[in-house]
Amino acid sequence: MQLIKGTVEKLIKKYRTNNPFEIASQRNILVLFERLGDILGYFHTYKRIPMIHINSDLNEREQRFVCAHELGHSILHRHVNTPFLRKNTLFSIDRIEREANQFALELLIPDQVIYEFQNTNMTIYELVATYGVPQDLAHLKRKQTGKPYIFNTKTEHIFPLRR
Repeated sequence: MQLIKGTVEKLIKKYRTNNPFEIASQRNILVLFERLGDILGYFHTYKRIPMIHINSDLNEREQRFVCAHELGHSILHRHVNTPFLRKNTLFSIDRIEREANQFALELLIPDQVIYEFQNTNMTIYELVATYGVPQDLAHLKRKQTGKPYIFNTKTEHIFPLRR
């Protein structure tokens, strides 16, 4: 997890943004919006052209998360063909998907965002919803320790760490 956090921090510093669409553009990754039915999005490379496909039926926040998730695949798993793995091998892609989710979470809600909201009455679940991150990923931010914030485990409110 720390490796992913470090990778994301370097990306944000290099591109001076945490906007996944902007980072994809600066990395010459083509982002395409199309009707994909039940599929939220996917990443692939065709003739050395990296592409992120995003379901055009999603709302803007969902598209932002999907773009961040697929950007994670483009950086962390560039040469992994997940459709091939799903269809032709026994290799579990769960780890790959968890890593892409962690990448998206770190990109869309860097620690600085947590710091900014620590004195509000907002829960971690409300915070992730504000940034378009699925609720079930809120626990990943909550698990992080050694940060200048803590979470009230009953209410999930963010509080500054008292020293």
